[in-house]
Amino acid sequence: MITREQIPAVLDHPVYDDHGNKIGDANHVYFDDTTGQPEWVSIRTGLFGTKESFVPIHDATVAGDHLEVPYAKDQVKEAPNVDVDAGGHLSENEEHRLYEHYGIDWDAAWQQTGGTPAAAERTGEDTRTRADDAMTRPDDAMTRSEERMHVGVERRATGRARLRKYVVTEEVQQTVPVRHEEVVVEREPITEENRDAALSGPDITEAEHEVTLHEERPVTRTETVPVERVRLGTEERVEEESVGGEIRKERIETEVSGEAGEIDETGETGERRR
Repeated sequence: MITREQIPAVLDHPVYDDHGNKIGDANHVYFDDTTGQPEWVSIRTGLFGTKESFVPIHDATVAGDHLEVPYAKDQVKEAPNVDVDAGGHLSENEEHRLYEHYGIDWDAAWQQTGGTPAAAERTGEDTRTRADDAMTRPDDAMTRSEERMHVGVERRATGRARLRKYVVTEEVQQTVPVRHEEVVVEREPITEENRDAALSGPDITEAEHEVTLHEERPVTRTETVPVERVRLGTEERVEEESVGGEIRKERIETEVSGEAGEIDETGETGERRR
């Protein structure tokens, strides 16, 4: 069990689960109002530590510079949401939901503590700076806190691109010269040069003579040749974007002789009319 003397060594230090996975950093320690023993620790989780998850501390151990709890990281991060700013106390309903989430017997634990919810007696810097004398004198100081905005970037998928090859058919026209043969009747008169050839046959007879005609016709063939290579790549472009958000700040007022002043972040007090 964690003792009060170990609280300064726990706050703002890493918290690990039972498998050695870091859950986050311890932010608050809640004590039981009756027994005065540490009962819960809130852990900053989520993006930039913007979420706090509660986990029982009575079975936790301090190992070196970190705290180890006997619960899995996912179980802690999925714990019921509890408002840590609600007066520094856990309500009966909040503790009931937390006990059920971690499988702890609510009735037995409630009777053991006398029916009192846990309270955050000390948090953050107050514990570290006043750990020695917090048990001997009442704390008459008031802590003023404010939220700070941390801006980061996250990488997410915005779309997908792919290459797909498909086949299309195009009509191609090309002109090519073709040749063909036609019948031409040639007549020549009888001359001294061809008289012997003309009289070499019978005088009167029937005869036939034929020739074969030829023509050219266009034919096509195709061949596949590579023409280019295409691939997908990515390139990064940097753009400036403005990010806005709301942060809360606490203000402290003091009343002196009926006049009120407001203490700002620098600690200076100014008059203000009521």
